[in-house]
Amino acid sequence: MVRRTRALVALTLLASTLAACGGEEETSRPALNWYNFPDDSGALQQAADRCSRASDGRYRIIYHKLPRAADGQRQQMVRRLAAEDDSLDILGLDVTWAAEFAEARWIREWTGGNKRRATDGTLRVPLQTATWKGRLYAVPYNTNTQLLWYRKDLVPTPPKTWSEMIGMSRALARQGKPHYVEIQGAQYEGLTVWFNTLVNSAGGSILDPGATEPSLGPPAVRAASIMRDLARSPAADPSLPNQFEDQNRLAMESGVAAFELNYPFVYPSMKANNPKLFEDFRWAPYPRVDAGRPARPTVGGIDLAVSAYSRHPDLAFEAALCLRNRENQLAAALEGGLPPTLRALYDEPAFTKEYPFSREVLAALESASVRPLTPVYQNVSIAVSHTLSPPSGIRPEDAVGTIGEQIDEALRSEGVIP
Repeated sequence: MVRRTRALVALTLLASTLAACGGEEETSRPALNWYNFPDDSGALQQAADRCSRASDGRYRIIYHKLPRAADGQRQQMVRRLAAEDDSLDILGLDVTWAAEFAEARWIREWTGGNKRRATDGTLRVPLQTATWKGRLYAVPYNTNTQLLWYRKDLVPTPPKTWSEMIGMSRALARQGKPHYVEIQGAQYEGLTVWFNTLVNSAGGSILDPGATEPSLGPPAVRAASIMRDLARSPAADPSLPNQFEDQNRLAMESGVAAFELNYPFVYPSMKANNPKLFEDFRWAPYPRVDAGRPARPTVGGIDLAVSAYSRHPDLAFEAALCLRNRENQLAAALEGGLPPTLRALYDEPAFTKEYPFSREVLAALESASVRPLTPVYQNVSIAVSHTLSPPSGIRPEDAVGTIGEQIDEALRSEGVIP
């Protein structure tokens, strides 16, 4: 009994010693705090764990989930960076924030070898979202773009233009068949994305190349006219003024729509939620404004930046490159449904199998447009979405004039948007 007691004591002491050593090793490694959107698939946590192991003990990455809404994510980071919080190391930025954060000097520029590794093999358009005044301030982690999704049982051949799509919808309505065109019409960022895509697809832009003044002009009037025409036609879902991406998805899955402009997440969702309808669920390139000019859908996604106040900037750059490497981007695509920014992955068999529409996604990304690159983007987006809501009430020339005036005022203001 005595020997057994001594053995138990010895084992307990040994376990305590090992635990203490492990704890010391864990706490001695610099902790890199990675703030990013809340991922439910587990892909981001897995990436943090992989890169921590691959560092050979030089650092460990702690993944912190930001609020679900983009406004909440930005607000949390802006407040902490304005306070020079040195506990932030790697920041997952929405593709519209790099200019604002760079201008405020909250994030570090990517230079030298880090820049070469960040840009090597990365798609051109996503890189634009991470660039401000010719300098790289982040590395694209993932991207996104919309396609046209349609029902083949209703539409054997998908439309190539907006005019053709609205015409098909009218014809289906006359036949008493499902005919809605589902798109984001609520007063939020999705409405700005719709307008930006149409303006660029019409050959224009919201800002001039130097981001010093509004551009707009006839392409913007054309874009606003298409939005109004859809909203006043039988193609419009009655809920259009209140619809977000998820409402569009649900409407398509319920069987009331013939067309949907949305992101690739709708594909696995349709497969899981309506297997019968999934049999006729197809995809095609985003509709053109003009038949002879390719559409330029707006890209989304997340860029990884290094905080200006990080206590371990060199390690943070290294870790950010690891987080978005080939293995982790492929996992994020397969498990989290996030299209990669590395061109080579679009030829990866595992990816093309899960993304049968990968060719169309890549083509869209290669001709895509970005949202206006400016530190006052939040004001620009608000000016667009508020003026164009509801879409049925748009008066194209007046609306474009109002947007131009409000953007001009925003560009002449100083400071960071609250």
